[in-house]
Amino acid sequence: MLTRRIIPCLDVKAGRVVKGVSFVNHRDAGNPVELAAIYNQEGADELVFYDITASSDERQIMVDVVEQTARQVFIPLTVGGGIRTTDDMYRMLRAGADKVSINTAAVMNPQMIEDGARRFGSQCIVLSIDARRVPTGADEHDQASPPQWRVFTHTGANPRPTGLDAVEWARRGVELGAGEIVLNSMDADGQQTGYDLELLRTISDVVEVPVIASGGVGSPDDMYRGLIDGHADAVLAASIFHFRTYTIPQVKAYLAERGVPVRRVEGATA
Repeated sequence: MLTRRIIPCLDVKAGRVVKGVSFVNHRDAGNPVELAAIYNQEGADELVFYDITASSDERQIMVDVVEQTARQVFIPLTVGGGIRTTDDMYRMLRAGADKVSINTAAVMNPQMIEDGARRFGSQCIVLSIDARRVPTGADEHDQASPPQWRVFTHTGANPRPTGLDAVEWARRGVELGAGEIVLNSMDADGQQTGYDLELLRTISDVVEVPVIASGGVGSPDDMYRGLIDGHADAVLAASIFHFRTYTIPQVKAYLAERGVPVRRVEGATA
């Protein structure tokens, strides 16, 4: 079995890491450069950096902060937020990113996925999907209707519905060349009650690229459930790491004790 990855997520707003509940009511969580250095030392497998207001503010991502963050880590770094063209992708890769994550721009222009994969390779292109569960229209006598999730963009106080079915969008994104998917449950985000396992399992089982679970972690057991019950290839978390509820070595120890293969770093600080 492949080693499972533990990935801290830095949601950056105005140069500071923040964390909210369902994308609003943000709390300050620290300096992204300092946090990146801590997570690198603790043995994180990768790091995700999102400039969370770049798309909604219709501005470019903060290249200087990305460059400073990249200099602090010796693990793969994924950068997203405000990336609208393949030239933007190139700028982030030049700034030190190993992968670029696209969400809003991919929905508005799916060709961007294919163009990015052709220019930089699918391994550099991450499709980020923000999905929310929607009513299926089933009545009390119809219990067999499968759940449905829709894709949203510009997530925050005023997310924009796209009408896209999340499962079909994941399939199409991979067909266009995305090499990885970050799947975030808008319903679970910041709740610390666990991932939306049904959403996670449904998409993980229909695509042939790694799926990273995002949204809702409150404990190491939530991560375990995401990997085992949700069939995720990697798990992403923010609040539990930023506010030091758990450390990365603690999470990895919990998973290893339950038979999940993880990369252990000798001398990693807890």
